[in-house]
Amino acid sequence: MKAPTRNRRPGFSRRAQYGLFASYVVAVTGILVGLGLIVIARVDPQGFGMVWGAALDVTTPISSLERGLVRGVGDAVDGTTNYIAAGSKNAAMARELDADRRALVAARILSLENARLRRMLKLVDNRPAAVAVARIVGSTGVSSRRYATLNAGSNEGVRPGQPVRSAEGLIGHVVEAGMTASRVLLITDNASVVPVRMARGGMPALAAGRGDGSVEIRPLGAGGNPFDRGDIVLTSGTGGLYPPDVPVAVVVRKEGDVAVAWPLANPAQLDYAMVEPAFAGLPPPPAAPPPGKR
Repeated sequence: MKAPTRNRRPGFSRRAQYGLFASYVVAVTGILVGLGLIVIARVDPQGFGMVWGAALDVTTPISSLERGLVRGVGDAVDGTTNYIAAGSKNAAMARELDADRRALVAARILSLENARLRRMLKLVDNRPAAVAVARIVGSTGVSSRRYATLNAGSNEGVRPGQPVRSAEGLIGHVVEAGMTASRVLLITDNASVVPVRMARGGMPALAAGRGDGSVEIRPLGAGGNPFDRGDIVLTSGTGGLYPPDVPVAVVVRKEGDVAVAWPLANPAQLDYAMVEPAFAGLPPPPAAPPPGKR
């Protein structure tokens, strides 16, 4: 077996030989040019400056072209990135805009509700002194008969015929009174009829219980249905039982010539109620005849 030769020559390929020779020539030329530049810089600095300036003149356009090419590629990449990111940014801005719109609508609703509540607060000002403030210990809400029970009776001055209300509005009137408890007929009961008037315009009407938790508003005058959704009706003071200007109900819809309204005071959601004196009490008893006369 023949040992491998130690000859590192490129063999008999002339292309390889020419390539090796050219690399030697380039290396030697570079060395000579570098030595020449060093000698010129030592011997003739001014001439070296001219050579360096000429080299700059030759290489500057190439450098500018390369820089412009690199900048253009960078701008293109940035533009593409920004375009892709713009989609997600627009989507995020759209979501924020929708959220802002919802918040604006909610704020408007709260503003209208606050305005309505301020009007209601004005309506319940200057209320008469209460006979008693009692806890609502029970109420019927599943049958056509609507009653509430208070833990105050005749011991606290509660008598049948006295109106019962809360800060929100009218609840009903006392129909039975024991010593420590009383029974209230709610305005939503079928047997309840309350003289009312519209807060808007003051037109008289009657609020009759429907037995289902709502009341029916019946206008007393002719001329169609004058009610609109959101109208508030107040006690008119007619009849001598309920004091005037007590909030009763708010209209929720119209049905033919009448309107269906929802009471502003819901006993099922209240803890306390106020028993007030009747607006016009019973007439005083006739004076006793003088002695000796019949």
